Amino acid sequence: MTRAAERLPRLLALVPYLLARPGIRIDDAAADFGVSATQLRKDLELLWMCGLPGYGPGDLIDLSFDADTVTVTFDAGMRRPLRLTGGEATALLVALRALAETPGVADGDAVRRAIAKIESAAGEAQPAGVVIDSGVSESRSTAETRREVQRALAAGRAIRMCYYTASADRVAERVADPMRLLIVDGRGYLEAWCRSAAGVRLFRLDRVDALEVLDEPAHAPAETEHIDVSQGLFPPRPDQVEAILVLDPEARWMSEYFSCEELDELDGGRLRVRLRYSDDSWLERLVLGNGGEVRVEAPRELATRVRDRARAALRRSGAA
Repeated sequence: MTRAAERLPRLLALVPYLLARPGIRIDDAAADFGVSATQLRKDLELLWMCGLPGYGPGDLIDLSFDADTVTVTFDAGMRRPLRLTGGEATALLVALRALAETPGVADGDAVRRAIAKIESAAGEAQPAGVVIDSGVSESRSTAETRREVQRALAAGRAIRMCYYTASADRVAERVADPMRLLIVDGRGYLEAWCRSAAGVRLFRLDRVDALEVLDEPAHAPAETEHIDVSQGLFPPRPDQVEAILVLDPEARWMSEYFSCEELDELDGGRLRVRLRYSDDSWLERLVLGNGGEVRVEAPRELATRVRDRARAALRRSGAA
C-alpha cells in the first residue's frame, strides 16, 4: 500500500492540475502522475470527500465524470501554490482540527479559518504519490442525481424519488429528508430519514431512477442519529449466514449490488464470492432468477433447496 507521506503531495497537486486541464482523460492524468488509472480513480474518490471546514454541500471538492474524463467543478479554494511540505501540512492540520473540536477554545472561528487557509494552499506539489481504495466513476444520470441531492441538502428541502431496492427487486416511490452524502466502498450514498420506513436509511445514488426536490423543508426528527459506517456498509450480523456463490460473467453485477466479498477470479470470467444473507427464501429466489448463471457452492443445504425448487418448477412446466 502506498504510504500516506506519498499520498498527500499527489492529492494536493491533483486539484490545480485538473483545473488547468478540464476534461482530461483519466489515463492521461494517471500517466503524468506516474500511477495507474485505477490508482488515480482512487485519488479522485478521496478528493470528492475533501473540502473546507463545515464539510457540507458547497464545501466539498466537486468533480464531474464523463466516460473516461474528469473535470473539477468546485475546487474548495485549492488552486494556490502549496507552501508547506506534505509532512508539515499534515501535522499542522491534524493539530488544528483537534484544537477546533476541543470544547472551550476561545476563538474557534480563527482556528477554522487557519485550517481553510492551509487547505487552500495546495498547488505546486510535484506529481508523486497519493491514493485510496475503490475509485468512483459516475454515470451521467448518477452525477445528476448527486447534484440534485446536494441542492436539496443546501436548501434544506425534502425529496421525492423512485428508488430500486435490490433485495426486493422492486422500484418504489419514497419521500425522504436528506441528511448527508457519503462515499462507502467507492459508491455514493444518500443518508436520509425515510418517511415511509420511519427511520434513517442509506440510498445508493445509482439506484435512484428519478428524483424531485420538493418545496417543503426537510425535517428529520431531532433525535435522529447518523448510521455508523466505520465498519463498512454491511457489517456482519448475528442473524446472517454466508453462502459461497460462483457467478458467470453475466451475473457479476451481483458482486456490486449486494454485500459480497470477492474471493477468486475463475476461468472464463467467472467470479467466486461470499454473500451474507438472513433470508433463505430471498437467496433461493435470487439464484433461481438468474437462470443458471449463479451456482451455489456452500452451504450444501442451500444448494439442495435451490436444485429441488428448480426441478419442481420444471415438472410443473412439463419440461421434466
